[in-house]
Amino acid sequence: MKSTIEELGPTRVRMAIEVPWGDLDHAFGEVYKELKKQVRVPGFRPGKVPERVLDQRVGRPVVLEQVVQHAIPEVYSEVVRENQVRVLGQPDIEVTRLDDNDTLAFTAEVDVAPKIELPSLDDLAVTVDDVEVTDEEIDEQVAVMRERFAMLTAVERAAEDGDHVSLDLEARVDDEVLEDGTTSGMSYEVGSGSLMEGLDDAVRGLSADESATFRTDLHQGPYAGQQADVTVTVRSVKAKDLPELDDEFASTASEFDTLAELRDDVRTRLGRAKTMQQGAQARDKLVEHLLEATEVPVPEGLVAREVEWRNQSLSQELQRAGMTWETFLQAGGVESREAYDADLSKQVEEAVRTQFILDAVADAREITVDNDDLSAQIMAQASRQRVSPEQYAQQLQQGGNIAEFVADVRRTKALAQLLEQTTITDASGNTVDLDALRPQTVRAGAGSEDAEETAAEETAAEETAAEETAAETDADADEAPDAEVADAAAVEATEGATEDTEDVAKS
Repeated sequence: MKSTIEELGPTRVRMAIEVPWGDLDHAFGEVYKELKKQVRVPGFRPGKVPERVLDQRVGRPVVLEQVVQHAIPEVYSEVVRENQVRVLGQPDIEVTRLDDNDTLAFTAEVDVAPKIELPSLDDLAVTVDDVEVTDEEIDEQVAVMRERFAMLTAVERAAEDGDHVSLDLEARVDDEVLEDGTTSGMSYEVGSGSLMEGLDDAVRGLSADESATFRTDLHQGPYAGQQADVTVTVRSVKAKDLPELDDEFASTASEFDTLAELRDDVRTRLGRAKTMQQGAQARDKLVEHLLEATEVPVPEGLVAREVEWRNQSLSQELQRAGMTWETFLQAGGVESREAYDADLSKQVEEAVRTQFILDAVADAREITVDNDDLSAQIMAQASRQRVSPEQYAQQLQQGGNIAEFVADVRRTKALAQLLEQTTITDASGNTVDLDALRPQTVRAGAGSEDAEETAAEETAAEETAAEETAAETDADADEAPDAEVADAAAVEATEGATEDTEDVAKS
């Protein structure tokens, strides 16, 4: 077999491949085996029809066509493996020669990962925000705790913001009662704005057994985009009584005896969460630097295909939810479909470029993935998706995503190494030590119970940091740095790129 590879551009190649007829014996054998099962010829037992008779029966051109279809994928894959070509997606195949009993020749044009010249990675440095916990932030956290211990008391007056009311709702469109818009005995906090536009204004001032009707826009269901007349009836009004902020509250709401001790603990936890934010911010700024300092050509059509795939998936979700694109864009404050696609294209391209850079770093440093790496990431991902590690591993295997997962873990290690060697300083010029960001699950002199308690505390702080710093990527927000903060940070930074180029990994 002969093969040549011609570079058509930084991200596309053409392979010219010639296959001697003798190398097609396996393909002929498979084709004839299948034809013998299908073709019935008088005078021959099933499965025993000679090959020359099959050629006459179905036609030699048909046999050759099936042989070509069977052989090309195998030959193409072999050439890709031997030449270590990192192909992206499916190739465009063209048969250029088919001489019976002589030669099969074809070309394969395919997108490939670009060759990247990495910038110097010796003196990496980023600056992050200072860790500062204000009294106002502590007040907010204590207020949340206070809300949890509030008591609801029935009152004989009109509903006000902050009250909890029991409501009956009935929605109509053109005098037709909407089944999905009718309910009774629903609990609602006045002023929360969490249900439908216009409800708060209608409920304010209503006492028990009083009703009001208002108009609201429908965003879901068969009547999405239309307006409905909604009748709301208040069945009961309850006021929220908050406990006094004193030592008694502190002892009730926590393990501390005084309010001052509780506030000190809140300050410590907020400080720990903000320290975690420094790690996430350092990771993001490092990735930004790599993107700015590295020229990364993106294969033509790759971003467009990914955007199209995402839009198709979203269209199906919107259809199942009874929403239109117009309603979806309005709810997200997006001006137009063109603006949405442009923003999505930018996100996808950045994610793909990030993936290519981290792959290049992993290649340059000859980073490998072992069983411990895979086990750690499987456990982290399983925790995120709230399934057992065994279930997550099974999902990977069933979905054929093992190779993709391994590649993602390799990128994680690459970014982790870079982050560990990066000089991180805060806005005040102080050095930020990544070791301080790692959970110390076992401390000197601590017993197993102490270690478990410490791990629980660290996990809580990490979850808080994730919620505050990665709200836009909810699927990633729950992960806390496990063995190393750098590893966890890299997961979040690289996951999007892996998802954005799913067809790349599957190639």
